[in-house]
Amino acid sequence: MSREKEALRVLTILLRASGSVTNMLKKDMLTYGMNPTEFAVMEVLFNLGKQPIQIIGKKVLLASSSITYVIDQLEKKGMVDREQCEDDRRVTFVSLSAEGQELMGEIFPQHSSVIKQLFEELSDEELHKLGESLKAVGYKAIDIYDTIEDEA
Repeated sequence: MSREKEALRVLTILLRASGSVTNMLKKDMLTYGMNPTEFAVMEVLFNLGKQPIQIIGKKVLLASSSITYVIDQLEKKGMVDREQCEDDRRVTFVSLSAEGQELMGEIFPQHSSVIKQLFEELSDEELHKLGESLKAVGYKAIDIYDTIEDEA
């Protein structure tokens, strides 16, 4: 098989696998009463602690207006608290509320178990190689994206 055909075959596999994994993760997160974006924000705060809104947005790949909306929703649910930075009023920190911390303490081990199951067919070496390969493909996609001219 030519390299071009193999690349197309692998791309199809990657996209199908990505869709399957995304659907599985969405279903898992919905069992906790959260959409994937809310869960991603909660996961960042659970693992890293209090963070500026801008940093959370970068970690979960959301624009500032979108991350503000998600945090508003989590705040209404009582899952997060906001705190204005004393040194720079433009910066707002977000942290898990006591209720959010308790919830993540309960559900994160279950979520981690689902992720562990996802990769149980791979050896440690295969898992590491997959991570490195996907990272390389992702960076290459960014490089190519930057060279494609936007339509006027």
